[in-house]
Amino acid sequence: MLRFVVGTEDLLRTRFALSPVFDLINLIRAVAGPHGRGVPASWLARLRPRFEPLKADPVLDAIHALHLDTSGATFICPPPQRIGQTIEDDLAALRAAPPPLVREEIDYYLARSSSSAAAREVLTAPDVLDRLAVFLAAAWSVLLAQDWPKLRLLCERDVVHRSGELSRAGWEAALSGLHPKLRWQDGGIDLIGRRGHATVLDGAGLLLVPSVFIWPEFAVFADEPWPKAIVYPVRGVATLLEQGPPEAPEHLAALIGRSRALILMMLADPASTSQLARALGMAVGAVGDHLGVLLRSGVVERARAGRSVLYRRTPLGDALVG
Repeated sequence: MLRFVVGTEDLLRTRFALSPVFDLINLIRAVAGPHGRGVPASWLARLRPRFEPLKADPVLDAIHALHLDTSGATFICPPPQRIGQTIEDDLAALRAAPPPLVREEIDYYLARSSSSAAAREVLTAPDVLDRLAVFLAAAWSVLLAQDWPKLRLLCERDVVHRSGELSRAGWEAALSGLHPKLRWQDGGIDLIGRRGHATVLDGAGLLLVPSVFIWPEFAVFADEPWPKAIVYPVRGVATLLEQGPPEAPEHLAALIGRSRALILMMLADPASTSQLARALGMAVGAVGDHLGVLLRSGVVERARAGRSVLYRRTPLGDALVG
């Protein structure tokens, strides 16, 4: 069983980040394959026609060849650097991956996967990193760009919750509910069902990455020289994928206006003005004006969290939504 051994310094240096390309690759594999990999049928039905023009590209076969049932090449989606990670950041990291590591991983997966001649041609070409990046950029535009603002808000809210638990009560509280196969025990994190040995973090900390399309599984980055990381299902993802983003009820929209009703619906968990603006496709100033009205009406409240001011519904706001 794989285990991360955690010390005091690791608590201080553990951080959260988002990985758009990780979710993109999981979504590509779900849309392109016969099995939905946990993605609801409604999402697959909506996205598969958009993805159809890319299915003939041999780079898709190359991406499949870089994944086995229980692992995948790290260079194609390296551990992210920050909470504000963008797909552009991810693709730049892909293009800058160290050639010796790239070649080692490609050789490993080609030796273990049943890949087509076209996939092998892509993976042995000198411009393999650029071809992968171009394909992923095209797939992003048709599969995930439209939905990412709302999905990113879900991930950012999860980070607010988890980081608060980590700083307030330590590892056990932060890992509680992260995934049934992740367990805090005797100064370390057991990753049940994963092969490996005890890996001492040695003060480097751990990277925690909430993900939408890993649900209901989890993933681990444990190999050198990459930062150690756990990718886990974001809170509330099942509801979002199965039911879609919240919509304002007609009675609430008629009472306070559609924009304010949407904002109020989104504030079951804390969010900042800029997060709401991205998720709803509204101007930051307009969202700020609406929040001011909702705040004065007593249906939302605000509190500072680090550099951000976060808003959430009050009990009166909950009752109004209900």
